[in-house]
Amino acid sequence: MKTIVLLRSAGMALLLLGAAGAACSAVTPGAPVSTDKVEVSYRNPEALTEVSRFNTRTDWLNDLSRYIARRAAGSVPDGERLLVTITDVQRAGQVEPWRRGGSDLRVVRDTTPPRIDLSFQLVAANGAVMTEGTRRLRDMAFMSRSLRHGSDPLAYEKKLIDDWMRKDIDPARR
Repeated sequence: MKTIVLLRSAGMALLLLGAAGAACSAVTPGAPVSTDKVEVSYRNPEALTEVSRFNTRTDWLNDLSRYIARRAAGSVPDGERLLVTITDVQRAGQVEPWRRGGSDLRVVRDTTPPRIDLSFQLVAANGAVMTEGTRRLRDMAFMSRSLRHGSDPLAYEKKLIDDWMRKDIDPARR
C-alpha cells in the first residue's frame, strides 16, 4: 500500500493511502503468522475497532503481524518463543471517505492516537512461561515524536510495537 503524506502541520497529518502499486496479499487478512521464535495472531480480526468502526480494508493486518514477528525475532533468544495475540487495534487517525479520495483517505490528528491491545507469553525452551501479560499500548504524544518508519502507513503502530518490545521483550530488559 502506497502512502503519500499531503500535510503535516500544527498537529495534523493528512495521509492518502493509494492502491496504486499495492499488491494484494494471497494470505487471509489477520491470519496467524508463525516463525520458530514468534507467533502472532488476532483474537477476532473482523471485530477490531479499526475494522468494525471504520469499515476499513484489512490487508494491513498482515503487514503488522509480519512486522511484530520480524522485530521480535531479534529480541527472542534461541529456544524461547513469543506468543502474541492482538485483541484490538485502532490505527492513528480515522478514515474520512467524504473527503476527496474516497474510502482510502485517512486523516491523522493528535486527537486520534494509535491504540493496540494485546496479550503475550514468553515461553522457555522447556515450555515454562517466563513472562506473560496484557498490554494496552497508547501514545498520546505520538505526533510529537520522531518516526523511525517515516511514511510507512503503519508508522505510528510500529512505533507502539517498538516501545513495547523494548520495555517487555528485549533481552537487556529482562
